[in-house]
Amino acid sequence: MIRKYLKHIILSIILILVIKLGFSQTFSPEKVIISTPYGNMKLKLFNETPKHRDNFLKLVREHFYDSLLFHRVIEGFMIQGGDPDSRNAEPAKLLGDGDLKYTIPAEFISTLCHKKGMLCAARNGDDVNPEKASSAAQFYIVQGKKRTDEDLISYEKRINKPIIAKIKEEVLNKTENNSLKLKIDLAKKEQNNDSLMVYFKTVNKLVDEAYLKTPHYTFPPEHQTIYKTIGGTPHLDSQYTIFGEVIEGLDVIDKIAAVGKNKDDRPLIDIRMKISIIE
Repeated sequence: MIRKYLKHIILSIILILVIKLGFSQTFSPEKVIISTPYGNMKLKLFNETPKHRDNFLKLVREHFYDSLLFHRVIEGFMIQGGDPDSRNAEPAKLLGDGDLKYTIPAEFISTLCHKKGMLCAARNGDDVNPEKASSAAQFYIVQGKKRTDEDLISYEKRINKPIIAKIKEEVLNKTENNSLKLKIDLAKKEQNNDSLMVYFKTVNKLVDEAYLKTPHYTFPPEHQTIYKTIGGTPHLDSQYTIFGEVIEGLDVIDKIAAVGKNKDDRPLIDIRMKISIIE
């Protein structure tokens, strides 16, 4: 029993050290309170993302967020709010497209990850926003869940999708793979799905071998530990700007994420927010 207790203490200390080493950011002097019908969340903002920090504080001081909704909630993922169109939105109206008339340049910090409680900027997709610029108004707070090693490998591949696509193209264009490429083209023409599965299995094996030899993004060890013990949304790393963190009220995230919602992930009962600053 004593040995088991000591092991638990040692693991807890290691986790605290890992988190401190992995998150070396400094906080702005202001703290932010997000008040909701389900309780309050206290947050700190990172100095290392000054454009997002200053924009958020400006909007809060202007009371921009007061009475806006958490309009999109997905349990095990995140809760999202800040759409200006949500202030007087009719019940069941699809929300998420409202914004201000500017964006914030991305501020990616490699030592930060999407652990539970992180405050992040929403944005438009890569197809219309290749620079990954942030929404001026909309934000989300990570809920996520605990991940396994297999999950993290899968999410790394998801983040590295452009690299994998390029490797696949290079593999198929290699002279020694001309025969394989012709077989694939013929199987597609004949709609021979069984043969295609066999051929693509071979292609994927070649791609995986090349992928391991090609520089690509991998989760730092400290982030892996966080995702496996605290939880989060790993596939959003290096894709969306993280600019703050909930330091009190993590249970409020869980309560909001668990509410009933419609097919568009909008809560069935409006969840309004009020955001204030503690200087």
